Amino acid sequence: MSNFLWTKKYPKGIPESIEPLKYQSLLELFEDCFERYSGKVAFENMGKQMTYSEIDVQSRYFAAFLQNNFGLKKGDAIALQMPNLLQYPIALIGALRAGLIVVNTNPLYVPREMKHQYQDAGVKAVVILANFASNLQKVAGECGVDKIIVTEIGDLLGGLKGSIVNFVVKKIKKMVPAHHLPTAVRFKKALSEGAKADYRKPEVAIEDTAFLQYTGGTTGVSKGAQLSHKNILSHTLQTTHWFKPFLDKSKDHVMITAIPLYHIFALTVNGILMISNGAKNILITNPRDMKGFIKELKKHKFTLMTGVNTLFNGLLNQDEFKEIDFSGMHGTIGGGMAVQDAVSKKWESVTGKAIVEGYGLSETSPVLSCNPLDGTQRLGTIGLPVPGTEMAIFDEKGNKLPIGEVGEICARGPQIMKGYWNQDNTNVFFEDGWFRTGDMGTMDETGFFRIVDRKKDMINVSGFNVYPNEVENVIASHPKVQEVAAIGVSDEKSNECVKVFIIKGDSSLTEDEIRMYCKENLTGYKRPKHIEFKEELPKSNVGKIIRRELREEEEAKSGTS
Repeated sequence: MSNFLWTKKYPKGIPESIEPLKYQSLLELFEDCFERYSGKVAFENMGKQMTYSEIDVQSRYFAAFLQNNFGLKKGDAIALQMPNLLQYPIALIGALRAGLIVVNTNPLYVPREMKHQYQDAGVKAVVILANFASNLQKVAGECGVDKIIVTEIGDLLGGLKGSIVNFVVKKIKKMVPAHHLPTAVRFKKALSEGAKADYRKPEVAIEDTAFLQYTGGTTGVSKGAQLSHKNILSHTLQTTHWFKPFLDKSKDHVMITAIPLYHIFALTVNGILMISNGAKNILITNPRDMKGFIKELKKHKFTLMTGVNTLFNGLLNQDEFKEIDFSGMHGTIGGGMAVQDAVSKKWESVTGKAIVEGYGLSETSPVLSCNPLDGTQRLGTIGLPVPGTEMAIFDEKGNKLPIGEVGEICARGPQIMKGYWNQDNTNVFFEDGWFRTGDMGTMDETGFFRIVDRKKDMINVSGFNVYPNEVENVIASHPKVQEVAAIGVSDEKSNECVKVFIIKGDSSLTEDEIRMYCKENLTGYKRPKHIEFKEELPKSNVGKIIRRELREEEEAKSGTS
């Protein structure tokens, strides 16, 4: 074995590469799935179910409305700005069937963030939940967006239930701020109008852009990753091969979808991968309501679940979580951020199933690598590259590094984006098409990769590199710690030093306990010099801790911003 390459030894039944694509666009994949799984339940939300046949009809109506009533053409961009509701898959699939480019947008964005994304993507239409329409009102004129569809949470729940939900949300909980969007059309009205119109299937090429998937913006201004139909179809085939051990265990797959569908992980793994395999998706609208989330989990004999570290940790901190029946669960897939060892071990002890950790980015559709699903996964690693994907460790000059050395993780594969929209992509790829992930990591002699940290999050203590993930992983294993985040702050003697922010899991936890624990588990320069206890930590829409905001708070305190 050379110092740079390894011999792929995939689990039994997993190919090294993928076969030629069966479909030439996502439209063809959807049409095939609608026919094959027509009578099966595709999505369920708040007790309301919709079959693949119903999604087929409703998404076609939606596509017809976009084409005829809004006059949208192939290649136009449409923003979808909703949490997990039945409206989402209908709007998503309908927009793609109309030949549009989907711009998935976080509904919690403030007007400034919405304006940036709309203008950068050239958005011509928006589908938005009424709860967030007041923010749209503030920027719609500046962005030139007058083709607007507004929906309410209960719109597709049917009959009296839907009306009651909408009344409670609007009048009792007062979750819908007043707004005035004179050109807006109601979602249900769009469907009824579309039912009267003719749908014309557009000619979509495999290299056409399907999504502008904007990065989370945790490291600066968000950029739109251009994901083509080929990228998504390739990713679906790659992950189908990889997840075959889970998917083959049951003909009736039930996926718990708590990560919002506008996030790349849920979009392609929970959404398109599960559609292609005829699964039933349980859409969780508000996973931060842990009591309500657990109540929903108790209702279903689910087989699969995806999540991020903070979601798993939040569930484990609820006593009722232990009351759930996990006997039908084949596996749990973790992504979006590193799953901490302490969380992974506790999850397995409670559920009986290990969290299988994968890795990827918005730019890569997202899965680049994943731990094997045959029981040979390695705790703390991001596994092996999925079929058809190459990964390696590079230095700053574009040279491959030997096994065991820390460098930037780079990858090549058919699921990797065409490039950033409206951006100079010169430094995004190395020569020969190697995509630079921005993550620091290592590869061992058996080909398993391990993330050390984000390049921009690395802390320099007297010339030594300290990776926040390592510090957080150690402190999170303390039995009295619920959550932790580590950043670098300025220090006169050492350039930077480590500061940690901790949410207590036990009110008796003291600073001295943390310092003693770190002394036992971390070398001197990695130990936090500053410790601050907090009630909450800043998080992204999927629960990823945003270290950047913590750094900005510290800079503001010291007057260095």
